[in-house]
Amino acid sequence: MREIVLDTETTGLEPSDGHRVIEIGCVELINYIPTGRVYHTYINPERDVPLEASAISGIKTDFLKPFPVFAKIIDEFLSFLGDDQLVIHNASFDLKFLNAEFGRLNHPIFPPHRAIDTLKIARSKFPGSPASLDALCRRFQIDLSSRSKHGALVDSELLAKVYLELVGGRQTSLSLGGYPAQTKTTTKDDLKKILRTHREPRAHQPTDEELAAHKELVSKIKGSLWAK
Repeated sequence: MREIVLDTETTGLEPSDGHRVIEIGCVELINYIPTGRVYHTYINPERDVPLEASAISGIKTDFLKPFPVFAKIIDEFLSFLGDDQLVIHNASFDLKFLNAEFGRLNHPIFPPHRAIDTLKIARSKFPGSPASLDALCRRFQIDLSSRSKHGALVDSELLAKVYLELVGGRQTSLSLGGYPAQTKTTTKDDLKKILRTHREPRAHQPTDEELAAHKELVSKIKGSLWAK
């Protein structure tokens, strides 16, 4: 099962106000595990980056000027995604920005069901608890030292770890291995490898000394049920 963890950085909060995507980061998962394949690009938004946005991402207007505009990266971006499921934290935010970029190019938009929203999963699993990416990383004891600023690729890599925990940690199925269940035929050689050393059955009846010690302890407990 292939999934793509995705995050974006933008110049603001609303594409309807003229704000644009300035960074995209994606991490490929196979059966919930990162494969090492990523997609990352900065994008020239053809506008300035407000100071409040730069304070969050560390990305400034001059830095973005040499990078391609969205129209130049769309084919490579969509090729990496393929038709696979997206995993996004607060998916409605990223999708509205990506769909705004697609709309400018008369490209079909992503439907809501294209993305699994980890924010919704977290709020369902931990109602009333903070559900930001930072909060979830702290809950699952995921190292946040790489996140001095918001960055699309860094956040995607952290979200991939959070997503694995949200779907059940490193044991996501009844398989006894560290990965989701895989079909495998058991052979005689396999059975030989898992033979256990024979041990004699242990006696489970208490000894006279243990019974005496228990009786003495019970006698010291006021109103003990064992004394009745």
